[in-house]
Amino acid sequence: MSVRAAYLAAEGLDDVLAEELSRSGRSISAWHGMLALSPEPPAPSAWALDVWTDPREIETPSVKSASDALRGMQRNWCSHTVDFHRRTALITQRLPPVKARDLVFPEAAPSSHLGAWTLLAPERMLASPTKSSPFVGGAPRFVEDHIGPPSRAYLKLWEACTRIGAWPRPGDRCIDLGASPGGWTWAIAKLGAAVEAIDRAPLADKVAGMNGVSQRQGSAFTVTPEPVDWLFSDIIAYPAPLLEMVQAWIAAGTTGRIVCTIKFQGNTDHAAADAFAAIPGGRVTHLFHNKHELTFDWAKPLETSVAAFRS
Repeated sequence: MSVRAAYLAAEGLDDVLAEELSRSGRSISAWHGMLALSPEPPAPSAWALDVWTDPREIETPSVKSASDALRGMQRNWCSHTVDFHRRTALITQRLPPVKARDLVFPEAAPSSHLGAWTLLAPERMLASPTKSSPFVGGAPRFVEDHIGPPSRAYLKLWEACTRIGAWPRPGDRCIDLGASPGGWTWAIAKLGAAVEAIDRAPLADKVAGMNGVSQRQGSAFTVTPEPVDWLFSDIIAYPAPLLEMVQAWIAAGTTGRIVCTIKFQGNTDHAAADAFAAIPGGRVTHLFHNKHELTFDWAKPLETSVAAFRS
């Protein structure tokens, strides 16, 4: 059975990816490490870190034939190594180097074309010249700040904004719902935007003292929608009330962009994820820095913004 798509699962979330694919009518013919091989054409996947959209099985009797086959298709490749480590290394040595350096946020995602390949057997390769993520293994890496933020949650915001290709800028007004201890608030304020942190618990002192940061004590779910450029939330909550909150802010028409984390406790609520994904202008993605959670991002349609401005 030929492989027409391959979906890369995050560590420990292969069962969740398999559930998602099954719900959408896609089957898995085999697993190759964390790579789910499917005989159906590729389709978007919220839970896949990366989707190989044009996989081709190639017989490779020698290291040279493998590298020649890859170079004959395009220049830039990254490998997904499961077995045959030595042979993979020898093939990689014969390819142009791909330097996956750490990003310095805020920085645009790589724009160069990148394919992916793996050895299914010593003399049989699966190679896809196109894939959904511009990152090696679907995993953006950043030059981290180990001093300023009170938690590592800021990496989710960095990754989400990098994937969107936009982030708060000086002059923007932002709200961070469920902000404590302030990892996302810290990241927003570092960009020079004004951010109001709303939570029952206080921010970490070093975040509360940053320029542009203000605090409001209270529940994120009782906040009435108000004019903001960005609405953020990494709050621990069940998907249903979070969905209602997001829908209320979108219906109010008062915010330009939304980025929030959809957290799951116990079994994955795929129906809730589908409901977020069905929101016009929205997208649901499993980030490399997510755990058993998804990230929802939404942008107000440009024509809506223009119409509101003219009125």
